[in-house]
Amino acid sequence: MVVIKNKCISVSYSDPNFVIVVVAAAAVLLSLCVVPVSAAAAKQELKLRFGRNGEFKILQVADMHYANGKTTPCKDVLPSQVHGCSDLNTTAFLHRIISAEKPHLIVFTGDNIVGLDATDAAKSLNAAFAPATASNIPWVAVLGNHDQESTLSREGIMKHIATLKNSLSQVNPLGAHAIDGFGNYDLEIGGVKGTRFENKSVLNLYFLDSGDYSTVPSIPGYGWIKPSQQFWFERSSAKHRREYMSKPEAQKGPAPGLAYFHIPLPEFASFESTNFTGVRQEGISSASVNSGFFTTLVAAGDVKAVFTGHDHINDFCGELTGIQLCYAGGFGYHAYGKAGWKRRARVVEATLEKTEKGSWGAVKSIKTWKRLDDGHLTAVDGQVLWSKKSSGNRRKKQIPIT
Repeated sequence: MVVIKNKCISVSYSDPNFVIVVVAAAAVLLSLCVVPVSAAAAKQELKLRFGRNGEFKILQVADMHYANGKTTPCKDVLPSQVHGCSDLNTTAFLHRIISAEKPHLIVFTGDNIVGLDATDAAKSLNAAFAPATASNIPWVAVLGNHDQESTLSREGIMKHIATLKNSLSQVNPLGAHAIDGFGNYDLEIGGVKGTRFENKSVLNLYFLDSGDYSTVPSIPGYGWIKPSQQFWFERSSAKHRREYMSKPEAQKGPAPGLAYFHIPLPEFASFESTNFTGVRQEGISSASVNSGFFTTLVAAGDVKAVFTGHDHINDFCGELTGIQLCYAGGFGYHAYGKAGWKRRARVVEATLEKTEKGSWGAVKSIKTWKRLDDGHLTAVDGQVLWSKKSSGNRRKKQIPIT
């Protein structure tokens, strides 16, 4: 079920030396307020819940880099693939993978369009998301560092995305008057209808705007998740934990959470080739400063995995301090890639546990795999990201195609 957050956050962040963090924290905590849910939020009240088979599947699509359709050439493909290759190959891949996986939710993690090459941002967005809107499957999106480089501002891009068919995206939490970025929101996934968990959120999804580029003159490079966003996340996470651990059906610990944004955290650089599943074929293009969001995630205790894009030819998952840090791998054909290395998408599937009475209960495990854009939509690198009995368990296996 999707529950609209009605908090008001009032804080801004601009100090290059991070000396106002404590003051900003106090300002945010003092300014949190509750506002009524408006009629404009009605479509966000659509309910997401686990299916009657006890599963909930999420398809992550990273870095489509969509531009102008048929006239937009592909990048980094084999010589035999160049002729006739365009944005339409991205569209065809998206149609195929939606049809094959039949996800409950599609998540686009930024650089949905490549602004500098898109003549009309709204038209490019419509074309990029067309397979999702045609599928009648709920979907959401966050922004990358290239989306706003065309004819719409960053805010304008998110406003347009929020109006599209089947989109559950939000520009920002309702009442958040001074939160950094555009596209910070969360969704709650309810238990199976007709069970004791149908009114509980058994899986929480967090979406954040990781920014585009630093606006602080003394700090070069990409953007990062700011204190105002972290305070919003902390408050949202605390609310989810409180509700999940309260009656009825009070649970002993928090429901698992997943976080999605575009730019990887600096902690993605923590892994060697022996302690992750997938490949690392380029550097970790995180912000040049560490905003501390990973520490915030660890302290909250509910997020079990983080999913990003941005670095197109990295597609690994690695576990750090109980949290899996995962890339999706590049999806779009107008995005840079590696000739001969297939475009791909990441699938995540959460499975519920069976209760003693044969009903469905809380989340038992979360697993993932990737689908390649080849003749068979080959599934690779299947692994368990988290399980209720053994947090952080990692297992390599081939996922059979169904």
